[in-house]
Amino acid sequence: MSSLSDLLAFVVTTLQESNVCRSVRVLETHPFSTRQFALKARADLLSNDTLQIRVYRNGEHYDYSFQLLRANQPFLRWDNKEHFPDVATFPHHFHSPSGEVLPSPLRGDLILDLPTILELLESYEPEPSGSDELE
Repeated sequence: MSSLSDLLAFVVTTLQESNVCRSVRVLETHPFSTRQFALKARADLLSNDTLQIRVYRNGEHYDYSFQLLRANQPFLRWDNKEHFPDVATFPHHFHSPSGEVLPSPLRGDLILDLPTILELLESYEPEPSGSDELE
């Protein structure tokens, strides 16, 4: 995905074709240049949660965040901010509902990572005990 329009089309199409999404909204696009841009989108899920996706590209580097919002509050998140060098999958990591920072299956390739997130969400069933772990 070399352009904002290509990446945006991929994100929207992938979400719309997913078994877990009810609707998709593009909230922000910021084309700073052809090699630097940002986007933010949200998908309302069948579970009544919301998946928020943020991507920032600068040259060949991508920053991403996939955050699940429950009742409009952050619930869990996968991202690649370089805050946790001790995580085995650094810089990629997962923020659990309990606040733990854990290894992530994501690798910073949106073509692979977005389908991975959607598969995780499709198989996700909250535990009645309140231990809603998903990684």
